[in-house]
Amino acid sequence: MSSNTFLRNVLIGGAVAAGAAAWAIKPRSFTDKQHNYVPAVPHAWYAHRGLHDAGSGLTEQYAIESGEYVARARRMAMKAGYGDPTVTTSIAPENSLAAFAAAAEAGYGIELDLQLTKDGQVIVVHDPDLKRVAGDPRRVADLTYDELTRIPLFGNDAPGTAVASPRPESDDRGTAPTGYFQHVPLFSDVLRVVAGRVPLIVEYKFDDNAVFGPREEELMEKGDALLQAYDGPYVIESFNPRAVEWYKEHRPEVCRGQLSWPAKVDGKGGVAEWAAGLLVFDFLSRPDFVAYDWSGGNSPQVRLARAMGATAVSWTVRSSDELAQCDDWFDRHIFEAFVPER
Repeated sequence: MSSNTFLRNVLIGGAVAAGAAAWAIKPRSFTDKQHNYVPAVPHAWYAHRGLHDAGSGLTEQYAIESGEYVARARRMAMKAGYGDPTVTTSIAPENSLAAFAAAAEAGYGIELDLQLTKDGQVIVVHDPDLKRVAGDPRRVADLTYDELTRIPLFGNDAPGTAVASPRPESDDRGTAPTGYFQHVPLFSDVLRVVAGRVPLIVEYKFDDNAVFGPREEELMEKGDALLQAYDGPYVIESFNPRAVEWYKEHRPEVCRGQLSWPAKVDGKGGVAEWAAGLLVFDFLSRPDFVAYDWSGGNSPQVRLARAMGATAVSWTVRSSDELAQCDDWFDRHIFEAFVPER
């Protein structure tokens, strides 16, 4: 084979690969958006799991700015009618009604996570179990909503705590504690509290993003039914491409987003998760926006998706320094642990 033929084959192969990548990553078309009257991701700062005084992001790494953030979360929660200055434990733990009320009071949009209880109720909680947020190792899917109402989130912890202290097994799990506390809420109650005042980014959360079976379908159907009855701005997102595809097929008028991050081939999810990080599964869902780990905004896949019309949303920015590093690569930001300037 001559050098010219080899070079030509290399160029053709590169062009084909580039074309395939662009086709895979391509977001929903402008014509489709117009036809279905799809709104854009509302302009707002989005408070990660609500404006919270205990939970995600409140670690030593971000202590320089998190004190002001925690104080603001408590002020806004009390302004909204939750707790009072005598409460020395958490007033507005992550993904609680108080945290969502605080965010709405402050004028921030909200990012939150949906899961199902044992009895099929749509609740708002991030982790598959309650160990980090309540010191209780039991799985959410193994508990009824009634049981969840008796488990306090960060119930014995001071404001600014990132991980809840262990809950003794000797605690009476059949009786709610006395005094002020917050618990895992129903999604319907969250919608009632927010009441359309600020936009929502609603994440459909699953244990395994490579699986999409009857329980995953149930969450999609029940979560969407609540959103259809809701009078307020929202968009949806998921790490699971099939969940985003569900909205493509069933609710094309809803703005939908693909969550992802720059995974490694040798990571927990292996090749499939690495490929998802390259956004190659976007052909299933044709998302309107890409919600990507803030550190990966300058990656070729995010830049390409943005160039082709996708809105880029960062998660989760936790300091002014991180915001400065990624601001040029994103159109919207999900934040926590610091108070962003307007």
